Amino acid sequence: MNSPDDIIARLSPVLSPWRRVGGLTALIAGLAGAVALGALWLTEPEPLPDRLHLGFGLLLALCLVWAGYGGWVLARRTPMFALDRVVAGWLAVAASTLTAVFLAVVGVVRDTPVLFVVGPLCVAVAAVVTFLAHRRRNALLRRKAELS
Repeated sequence: MNSPDDIIARLSPVLSPWRRVGGLTALIAGLAGAVALGALWLTEPEPLPDRLHLGFGLLLALCLVWAGYGGWVLARRTPMFALDRVVAGWLAVAASTLTAVFLAVVGVVRDTPVLFVVGPLCVAVAAVVTFLAHRRRNALLRRKAELS
């Protein structure tokens, strides 16, 4: 008798075209952002304030993380039982949290209260997407266990 993994491997041996496009988009966008930010950072006249170096470094790291995620999705080439969605969700939560903190700091410095609303809203949306991804993954894993 075949195991559930064998059956799944025969039914869908590669990622769907839409998942491939999503992974490729993340890879290309991340690399393009990293190259653009790196070039901008390297060509800025010195001396730059420390907070600007920190900002460039964080944005560059974020771009490289998304490029790494896209490469990981494309390299797996097998169904991931929505693990890619969970990973993308957590990346979105981390990125939106960093953005919210940045917007809060800018809001305090510039006395702009609207920035205090935008950041938490982004974090909330990312958290909901991540929750839904976890729920979908758990449902798929339960189904896989039922087939065992």
